[in-house]
Amino acid sequence: MRKTLIAALFAFVLPVAAIAAEIRLPADAPVATVTIPDSWNPTEIDHGVEAVSPDDAVYLSIEVADERTTDKIIDDIFAFLEENGVKVDPATQTEADNKLNGMDVSTLDWEGEDEDGPVSVGVTLLSPRPGKLLLMTYWGTKGEQEKHLNDFVAVIASIKPVKS
Repeated sequence: MRKTLIAALFAFVLPVAAIAAEIRLPADAPVATVTIPDSWNPTEIDHGVEAVSPDDAVYLSIEVADERTTDKIIDDIFAFLEENGVKVDPATQTEADNKLNGMDVSTLDWEGEDEDGPVSVGVTLLSPRPGKLLLMTYWGTKGEQEKHLNDFVAVIASIKPVKS
């Protein structure tokens, strides 16, 4: 009976472990964690992590910044989008403030276009602790991004501050 219970536990846990990985942001001195599906192929970048949905419809990055680096990272975000052919329409900007897992959250969203057509673009700032920010960039193809809504919501909900 005990072997059956252990086998059942492994049968349940192993697939879950293969589905998503908890990522520390940044890896060497984390201020937050996030869980991203393995199918999105999360990859470490200079200040955080980036991931792309399996069908390339959604790009997501989360980077750690402080007072000295925030402006540069925001500039880098828009340079990255421009290099990838994303044209953001400034007239469509919307802003929202909220709370997530105890963190203050500010989101800026735009509509735009890339080589595949209409896109949604968002930059979200989260405050996991004083003096530190998480900058999340979202870029999704309209009509395709909706397929990934559940994954995206789960990623957002998984962002948690690390206790200092």
